[in-house]
Amino acid sequence: MSGNQGMQMLIPLVNKLQDAFASLSVPLNLDLPQIAVVGSQSAGKSSVLENFVGRDFLPRGSGIVTRRPLILQLIHGPTEYAEFLHLKNKHFTNFDDVRREIEAETDRVTGKNKGISNIPINLRVYSPQVLNLTLIDLPGLTKVPVGDQPHDIEQQIRSMILEFIEPENTLILAVTPANSDLANSDALKIAKEVDPTGIRTIGVVTKLDLMDAGTDAREVLENRVFPLRRGYVGVVNRSQRDIDGRKDIQAAMASERKFFLSHPAYRHMADRMGTGYLQATLNQQLTNHIRDTLPTLRNRLQTQMLSLEKDVEAFKSLRPDDPSYKTKALIHLVNNFSEKFVNAIDGHSGAISVDSLSGGAEINRIFHERFPLDLFEIQIDEKALRREIAYAIRNVQGIRGGLFTPDQAFDVIVRDRIGRLLSPTLACVDRVVTKLSGIVHSCLEQMSSYPRLADEVERAINSRIRESEVKTKDQLRSLTDYQLAYMNTNHEDFIGFNNADPQNANQSAKQKLGNQSPGRQRRAVNTVICSGWLALLNEKVLRGGSRYYWFVLTTESLTWYRNEEEREKKFVLPLEGLKQRADDTAFLRRPNFSLFHSDPKVNIYKEFKALDLAADNVNTRDNWKGALLRVGVFPEKSKQVQEEEAEDDLNQGNNPILKRQVETIRNLVQSYMKIVTKTQLDLVPKITMHLLIDDVKKYLKSDLLPILYALDANRLMEESPEEKRRKQDLVTMYNTMKEALNIIADVTTHTITTPVPPPITDDLFNSEGKGDGSSQRSATGPSRPSVGPSRGSPSISGSGNSPALQARVAPSVPPTSRPLNAGPPPPSVSV
Repeated sequence: MSGNQGMQMLIPLVNKLQDAFASLSVPLNLDLPQIAVVGSQSAGKSSVLENFVGRDFLPRGSGIVTRRPLILQLIHGPTEYAEFLHLKNKHFTNFDDVRREIEAETDRVTGKNKGISNIPINLRVYSPQVLNLTLIDLPGLTKVPVGDQPHDIEQQIRSMILEFIEPENTLILAVTPANSDLANSDALKIAKEVDPTGIRTIGVVTKLDLMDAGTDAREVLENRVFPLRRGYVGVVNRSQRDIDGRKDIQAAMASERKFFLSHPAYRHMADRMGTGYLQATLNQQLTNHIRDTLPTLRNRLQTQMLSLEKDVEAFKSLRPDDPSYKTKALIHLVNNFSEKFVNAIDGHSGAISVDSLSGGAEINRIFHERFPLDLFEIQIDEKALRREIAYAIRNVQGIRGGLFTPDQAFDVIVRDRIGRLLSPTLACVDRVVTKLSGIVHSCLEQMSSYPRLADEVERAINSRIRESEVKTKDQLRSLTDYQLAYMNTNHEDFIGFNNADPQNANQSAKQKLGNQSPGRQRRAVNTVICSGWLALLNEKVLRGGSRYYWFVLTTESLTWYRNEEEREKKFVLPLEGLKQRADDTAFLRRPNFSLFHSDPKVNIYKEFKALDLAADNVNTRDNWKGALLRVGVFPEKSKQVQEEEAEDDLNQGNNPILKRQVETIRNLVQSYMKIVTKTQLDLVPKITMHLLIDDVKKYLKSDLLPILYALDANRLMEESPEEKRRKQDLVTMYNTMKEALNIIADVTTHTITTPVPPPITDDLFNSEGKGDGSSQRSATGPSRPSVGPSRGSPSISGSGNSPALQARVAPSVPPTSRPLNAGPPPPSVSV
């Protein structure tokens, strides 16, 4: 293939890529060379495109008519017809039907009341009257919403236009009516935003025949007013009267030609004006532009091909007619799923989230944060415990009363407390099961191409999870039964009756602490329980806004610092006597809680009786509440409970012996329940891990595949329609890119072309504009303007007398009147 033949293939090549991208279900980002048509409403954009085709095929009307981008692909061919990408293999020979289909397809996406959408309509027109050319007709710039358009319709249209004209490979066809001030041209203004040097902008001036008498657009067309590197082309479209009278476009183009030849201001440039010349120029401009972008386009195509090649080769290597194909694919998918599931649990997943907890980390949080919090909430009601103990002692002693503390009361209370641990224990398993099911569902995304296989795998695994859940809960119930079966009062951590007596408890604690080494005592005091960022809401009152500090909770105090380096200490709050309260205040956006002293007369922070804190989310707040529970900062009780406790205290205060016995049993219960709770916190995660999580892992490794083998593999491995479409699209795109690279390789670098003209300064045109221009208005003027497109005109030497030619300085080539011409003259178009 010769270089010029290769050039002729460039526009069809880009058309093919555009169609492939538009119909592809897999998005690919490839900046294709193209021409985008911009302009205000009623600037004549649609008329220019219809003149190219020679047919009336675009919707017309008042207000905004073009409401979706129209990718118009003009292809030179022996027969005339049109086809839409969304209606493949359907040929339209009646162009009124083309108009109706454009309107219907627009309404299908945007509605019937002037809504807009950036989803393009792809239309291909074959005709002997056209040159190979591709343009994108964009909605006209507007300012006032109509119909059901939103109030920001102007901004929406601007954003859509910018989306299409911002890419560097897009040429901009800026259409401006001649009967409006060029300085106010919406098309040139928005083009200048993305193309300040004018290297990508081609100007089109319409409605030259509608200018006021005595005025003309000569200086605009000669590139003197708003200079563009590629110049301007003037056209005359059909008037509304011509359209209503069904004037033939060919006749209109003949009238256009006559207008330029007969007008004194334009006759000297008539061969560079008109629809035919504009179409030929755009064909040549787009072809040369595609050629200029070939290196970048080639690199992007190769990059996209490499990303597709692996998948496409995998499709080709899997032969559907191979009897073992589906079995191999089944094994591959199940093994990948099992590996992904195990990695999600163990934390070895390749895609690690940095925004939230997932997989095994969520289960770990259930074990070591949520479960302990649930257990502590059961044991925090000290007054209720004392009341229960008092009733138990009285009921054990019966009518006789007693001087000694009955151990039966201890047994009754401990059994009741152990029984209460079962509910949060089973709730812990429920949460783990929910997380496991969620992990299974997320790992099944790779099987979305085979929905029946995914459903069967999910059903089988969830069934196994439920079986393991039953076994786990049975074992945990047995654990509770073990605790109830025997009260080990000889446990080394149990304080016994002697140390449980209130008179001996404090002395025993002091002796125990005194026997520790000073270093161990400091470590016990300074053990960090929790740390993190919290907002101090009290600062809002003091300084007009809340402020974040780095808080550190130890077994003895709550300290906050300016930052997490913990160098600048702001305040130390002792924990003794503190209570906590969740303040879910409606007007506060962040989850918050408060700390206050049990003595209402005590200020805990400066002049404040409460320390108001806020976290970024509910989980963080709950973590802090749980940590505070662990160090003995319990929630406050309701007013009703406080009144009941006050009444119980009053009743117990009349019987000092009962009060001492209650405190003794309370100390015994507290000591023994610490042992039981510690055991529960240790064994529940272990039992759940062994009987539930590890069991599911083993099931995936050894049992899942045999179960699936027993089913119909052909049915399981039936692909979804979406997957079939995706594979077909990928193969189509791969082959299209491969063909495109072959065509690009055949385009030689020796194709005749001329670079874009050098920049044009405003000073040049300011100086030119000072002349009276009489020589240029002459129909047979000796020279032509120094800028603007030219077809077949001879070169003019630098010694010409035209001021414009004298002003342009070209170091290597003589100035010409063809700044946007490239190569030989464009082919002629019959009119």
